[in-house]
Amino acid sequence: MTSTAISPVGSDSASPSTFRRLFGLLRIGMGLLLLASIITQITDQLWNDAFVATEYFGYFTIQSSLMNVVVLLVGGSLALRRSTDSQLLTGVRMSVLTYAVVTGVVYNALLRNVVSDGFIGVDWPNEVLHVWAPIFIALDWILSPGRPALAWKRLGVALIYPLAWVAYAVVRGTLTGFYTYPFLEPAQPGGYVTVIFYVLGIATFITGLAAAAIAASRLRPQVLTTEPVA
Repeated sequence: MTSTAISPVGSDSASPSTFRRLFGLLRIGMGLLLLASIITQITDQLWNDAFVATEYFGYFTIQSSLMNVVVLLVGGSLALRRSTDSQLLTGVRMSVLTYAVVTGVVYNALLRNVVSDGFIGVDWPNEVLHVWAPIFIALDWILSPGRPALAWKRLGVALIYPLAWVAYAVVRGTLTGFYTYPFLEPAQPGGYVTVIFYVLGIATFITGLAAAAIAASRLRPQVLTTEPVA
């Protein structure tokens, strides 16, 4: 079954509205703030002789935040020049949206009160990465104009990176003894059964977020497209 999304904003070549340009500037601002947060954390750790690149860049939060830096800067720049986002950009935005939201939820639900036995640096970058960026990215998806409807076949794409990352994190932890997050460590009560439980739970949550994002794009299409949406 196919459908056509109808738009109040016109074709790709039309000039973007003032509202879309505003979101373009906000995307760029959040992208730069995310980048500044990561740079601040790295600088702080280097200054205190606590930076280990393989560990720092192994975190899901950092990897997905770097993805969002790129998507926000690219998406913001395009929003200043074009009235609509492409299907490719929207599909990528949908995926990184789920990563941002799951980062915020998992951190605040499972990790915020966990006492770290390692270096504790300045606090504000952590809040940007785990609270303010996820909130902005979710609102950007809901409110920002110029988003085309997405096909349901894109649902599985959102799971490719998280599943690959989990496999990498568990294998790396098994080999080195360093686990990026406590819930991935089999030494916890319940062992690998508990790890699998958490992984399946997070994968289900990401799938649900992706489905909700796609449904929102189809129920409230914001652009006219001649491409069939399956």
